[in-house]
Parts: sequence; C-alpha cells; structure tokens
Amino acid sequence: MCGFVGYIKGKNAVDHSATIEHMLETIIHRGPDSGGVHEDEDIVLGFRRLSIIDLSTAANQPLYSDDGNIVLVFNGEIYNFQELREELQAQGYIFRTSSDTEVLLHGYLAYGTEMLQRLRGMFAFCIWDKRNNTTFIARDGFGIKPLYYTRNTVDNTFIFGSEIKSFLPHPSFVKELNKDALRPYLTFQYSSMDETFFKGVYKLPPAHYMVIKNGDVQIEKYWDKSFREEENTLGHYVDEIHETMKESVATHKISDVKVGSFLSGGIDSSYITSLLRPNKSFSVGFADYEAMFNETNLAKDLSEQLNVQNERKMVTAEECFNALPTIQYHMDEPHSNLSSLPLYFLAELARKHVTVVLSGEGADEIFGGYPWYQNSPKMEKYEKLPYGIRRAAYYLGKSLPKNRITEFLVKGGQKVEERFIGEAVIFSEEDALGVLTPEFSKGPSVASVTGKIYAKVKGADDVTKMQYLDLHLWLPGDILLKADKMSMAHSIELRVPFLDKQVMELGKKLPSRYRVNSIDTKYALRQAALKDLPEEWANRPKLGFPVPVRHWLREERYYKLVKETFSAEYAKAFFNTDVLIGYLDEHYHGRKNRARYVWTTYVFLVWYKRFFIDM
Repeated sequence: MCGFVGYIKGKNAVDHSATIEHMLETIIHRGPDSGGVHEDEDIVLGFRRLSIIDLSTAANQPLYSDDGNIVLVFNGEIYNFQELREELQAQGYIFRTSSDTEVLLHGYLAYGTEMLQRLRGMFAFCIWDKRNNTTFIARDGFGIKPLYYTRNTVDNTFIFGSEIKSFLPHPSFVKELNKDALRPYLTFQYSSMDETFFKGVYKLPPAHYMVIKNGDVQIEKYWDKSFREEENTLGHYVDEIHETMKESVATHKISDVKVGSFLSGGIDSSYITSLLRPNKSFSVGFADYEAMFNETNLAKDLSEQLNVQNERKMVTAEECFNALPTIQYHMDEPHSNLSSLPLYFLAELARKHVTVVLSGEGADEIFGGYPWYQNSPKMEKYEKLPYGIRRAAYYLGKSLPKNRITEFLVKGGQKVEERFIGEAVIFSEEDALGVLTPEFSKGPSVASVTGKIYAKVKGADDVTKMQYLDLHLWLPGDILLKADKMSMAHSIELRVPFLDKQVMELGKKLPSRYRVNSIDTKYALRQAALKDLPEEWANRPKLGFPVPVRHWLREERYYKLVKETFSAEYAKAFFNTDVLIGYLDEHYHGRKNRARYVWTTYVFLVWYKRFFIDM
C-alpha cells in the first residue's frame, strides 16, 4: 500500500524543482518507508512506499524497465502476481525483484492496456511510456484504491494522484470549491459525483483506465459487474462460496509483514477472521455507552473460540470530536458516515501490532446483505396488487400527513428506482433545498446521480438493481473510500477478500433468491459461513457500526461546540443557519432525532474550515 502523485507539464509550465517534494510530503502517511521521484522534460512522478511485498530497496519506486523507457508508480496489491510472473518469465521477461510491482511493468510490455484483464487485485497506477509519449493510468474494478485527476491549472498542467491534498502544493493548481457538490452530499452523506468537492478535480471511476497522449485524454471501461444468474442448487452455490472465499482469504494474506484482521460482531468480518486465523484481531467500542454501542465483547468471544488474540479499544466522545478535523483532512472530501470515526481509531490500534489487516467490506453488495434489499412480509403481500392500484395509493399517501400508513402506501407505489438511492439517506431533497442558500442549491438532483446507473440494469429484478447501484455508487463513494483513507492515515494496508475478482464472478451467477429472500439477507453466504462459524455469528442480523452521535449531541458540551460552528460567519455562505440551529435545538431538547442532519452539515463545515480557511 502506497501513494503517488504526478503531473504532465503544461506547454507553458514553469520549472518548480521542489514542487514534487512538497506534494509528496502531504501523502507521507501512505508510504513512510521510502520515497522516490522521476522527472524528465514531459512528466514528473513522485512515490511514497509502505513496504509489504519484497522489502528490499530493489522494489522501491518509481520502477524502470531495463532500457529506462517505461516508468511505473503503483499503489495496491496484485494478488495473482506469482502466477503472472511465471507466465511472463515463460515469455522471456527477466525479473530483478520478487515484487508484484515488477509484474505490472513487464505485463504492460507484454500486453499493453489488455494487461488489465489479467489482473486480480486492488490498484491504482501510472505508467509513463517514453517510446510513444503516452501516459497510462488505471484503477481497480471495485474502486478499492483512489485515483484523482485534474486540469484545473493555470498552465494546462495535468495533475493526478492518490489524494487530492497532494495537488494543493502545486503552484499551477487552482483550488476552488465545487458549489454543485453540496446539494447531493446532504442526501448521500458522501461525494457522489465524478467531480469532487474541488472544482475540476475528478475521480477516475472504478474499472476504468485513461490514456493521455499529446494532451488528449481518453477514458475507457475495462470490466463490468453486471449480474447474470445461472441456475443451480443452493447446495452447489454454498459449496462454491465456501471454496472461493477460502481461496480468496489465502491469496489476500500473502505478505512479507505481519497480517491481522478487523473484527466486529457481524458475519462479514467474523467469516474473514475465521478463514484467516491471524495471530491478532482488532475491535473498538464506545466508552460510556458499552451497553448500546459495543460489539467488542462479541469479537472477544469469537476470537477466544478461534484461538486468536483480540486487541480492543474503547473510544470516547472527546476523542472523536478532537479527531474529526484530522479525519476530514484525510478523507479529502466531506464524508459523514459515522463509521469513519471508529474505523480511524481501529486502524490506529491495529498499526501498533501489524502492517496489513483483512476486513469484511463488500459482502453486502455482492451477496445481498443490506436490510433494504429485503421486503417486509406486509410489503411482499401488498406488492402482489396491480401496480396501477398501488400507484394510485402512492399519490393518495403523498397528499396526506406523514405517518406509518401513508409512508407504507408511498413506498409500495414506487418503483425501486424512485425509492432506493443507496444504503444511506440523510436529508430529504426537500429539506436539503430548504437549508441551502440559493448559490449552493443548483447541484444535481438525486435522481440524476442514480438514474444513469439504473439505466444499465433495466429489466433486472429489484434486488439486483439495488445491488448494482450500491456496487457502483455507495461502495466506491463511501465504504471503500473511508476504508482506504482511514487505514492509510495510520500507514496500514487494508485488504478486502470479498472484493475479489473471483468472488465477484461467483456473485454475478448467484440467483437473486439465494442472495435475498423472505428468510434472510445474504442467504447463501450465511449457509456457507456455517461451515466455519458458530451459528450465532453466521446468522446474526446486520447492525452496521453503531456510533452514539445522537447521544453526544444531547450533551451540553458538544451541543455548544456544534452551535458555535453553525453560528460562524462562514457557515452563512452555505446554509440558512437559523434552520440549522433549529435542527440542532430540536435534537438537543429531545423533540426529534435530528442527529444525522446535524452531523452531516457539521462535518461539511469542519472539512471546509480545514481546507479553505486553515490552509
């Protein structure tokens, strides 16, 4: 796990010899072990290394071909590198290291951009090919590793890298707030567009690559995560899941440094831990709220059954509020998923003992684990009525005051494309527009963000549509982004065995009824997990990562802290602060649970202050 930043010089670019070193200083947390720079008349590449595979200096980056014409910087891991190495050696390629990085270098020489079809792993990389003046940049199929780029510069310099903050020291970069990003953020809780909160800075989508030549940028997709069901018995798929996951975990644990696992009380991390059997697992809970927000006892119990040592930390509200500006700095963009708080401290704890951790992200999206995917028995019966009748009831429900009955009628009369935008929904669009100032109300609607993804799965069943949306929006935009940024904040590599190419190919075939049915979510996965986990863990309902923010915001100390931020002069540019403070007061006095409204806006203001006022 590492980090890189680079730039292709604009035609009128001024020589700034120290620029790349300043840029690399901002991402030293991604690679504290070593660094390197390549510079020529066309391009500058900078790299920071966290040594995982082949700890020798021979594997340091940038890595060069024998003739010096190909230069590579690479962040991630290629899990089938040993197999590819043998294939390339058979073709006559000679290796100077035992690293997976060199496999990418020779793979490009052998296959060009078609190399991407052969890779199994998590990655973002840049290859500079001097022979034809071409830059080749790619990102893994799930978006596990981040990759940003921009041409919002004063001299047409093209900048790219692992983190946006590394762009800021470049004297040509124009730092501007993207005013269109705030409106959808309030509903999604994360940056949901390809363009980030920094104007003109974009995320390269997962499963895409770009080729840059003579200033022209071409972006192509190289892999698709569409489901294509194949009929077979439940027993067949249970066995296949079991064998595929065993192999994936075995592949993901390959390392030249110590490996551990994150462990909560849920099935996903428990299954990974049971297959890995590391020396140590790591868990966090919340001090003062042990009865309601503590899964560490479950993690400890399972660890004892697996003969694994469990390291635990209880986090306080004070620690979380104090760390929030740092967390948002590492996130690069405002991100209000509450689980980023415990994840930050979990990575900090694990780094004291190991350099690599395995985690359970991705199981819900591939195998159908979220509660939203499963209809209630009442809704199952209701949806047997003709759609026209339900649609009429939908309009009736919308015209009446909100209550459980009208909400049921509205949901039952909506198509999935109308009601499901992903795992998280914070502000309703109506309330978001009500709290934003006119200047920041012009961003894209929620439907315009989700619609282009839903358009690719027309005709699929509702469960498949929801999973497809989450795989392409929620997973890379929220789950994987915070996993990367919070782990890298502490120089630790986080690996996700569920998000493996082979596992996804299996998940694509799994019939919808084996993913979600009236009995359970992740139905087939749970059956497979029973081969390695006690039933109590394999069948435990999904809880997410509960965080007591709603309780903290009813403590006077934190109420005053947030109110001070909401009352700040700079907040008035974005929000109707009277409305914001009204939400805060409603929550503080217990009249209504407005915790997520308050937290999401507070996080944005903390982020804005960190990037646009304090630096």
